[in-house]
Amino acid sequence: MPIIVLAFVGFFISRYLAAYQLGHIDAVWDPFFAGTREGLNGTEDIITSEASEAWPVPDAGLGGIVYMLEILLGLIGAANRWRTMPWIVASFGVLIVPLGVVSVTFIIIQPILIGTWCTLCLIQAGAMLLQIAYAFNEFVATGEFLKRRHKAGAPVLKIFFTGDTDEGSTQSTDEDFQRKPTAIIGDALGTGVNLPWNLALCILIGAWLMLTRITFGAEGTLANWDHLIGALIITVGIIAMAESARPARWLMIPLAAMLLFTPFLHGADMPATLNSLVCAAVVIALSLRRGPIHGQYGSWSRLLA
Repeated sequence: MPIIVLAFVGFFISRYLAAYQLGHIDAVWDPFFAGTREGLNGTEDIITSEASEAWPVPDAGLGGIVYMLEILLGLIGAANRWRTMPWIVASFGVLIVPLGVVSVTFIIIQPILIGTWCTLCLIQAGAMLLQIAYAFNEFVATGEFLKRRHKAGAPVLKIFFTGDTDEGSTQSTDEDFQRKPTAIIGDALGTGVNLPWNLALCILIGAWLMLTRITFGAEGTLANWDHLIGALIITVGIIAMAESARPARWLMIPLAAMLLFTPFLHGADMPATLNSLVCAAVVIALSLRRGPIHGQYGSWSRLLA
């Protein structure tokens, strides 16, 4: 449910931006950022830039098609499709992971290569990262299922396309129509995904680093490094919200460690240097805490350090 809702958010934003790229509307909304070209706001500037128009088709329209495919794949099968339809889960991953990489990359290059930001693109990228977090548990469930079937001597390739039974209890749970809607929504939003306070703080620090052009007046290479590292910290922090992806938080340690060197390599002033050093130390310390793990993930649970 959360994945489908987030995909609809991405689809309607992409549709809106594609309408501007195709000339069907005269302007798009951006309440925060001004463009580098006269008469354009940040969003208009970004989606008509050389980077955006490098594609042979409007890139927002292409994104809209991918989001629609995500919605359709999300609607196929039941909650146990990791066992009954492994190929659907794999197909969903083929769509969602590359689109997430493209979205994050596009956010990173905006101030570095174009010189401004796109509010709607930031919202879209955030929705995409949350999709990855919510989808990750299903990817793990599918991989664990196929591994168990392989150990049992079953034909994995055939099972990948046709599904199979699994080990464990055969006791069924209550049907959704027998439960309260609030309980169903709560399970959909909270099962396998949570935001520990340390990850929340890391995400906020990442956002702070992305804004050092405004907060500290950082310029040039130093500002670009702050933006890059901040964006990657946010990316890792949101994906690590998935319990099965919690070890991804360790990637924030080398990212934060880079902040220990960037101010000295680029001649930063004292306030900017202290900001980098404090942010690095805090992110490294916060990354050590795992946070609560409520779900069971088979042999994958051994990796959730």
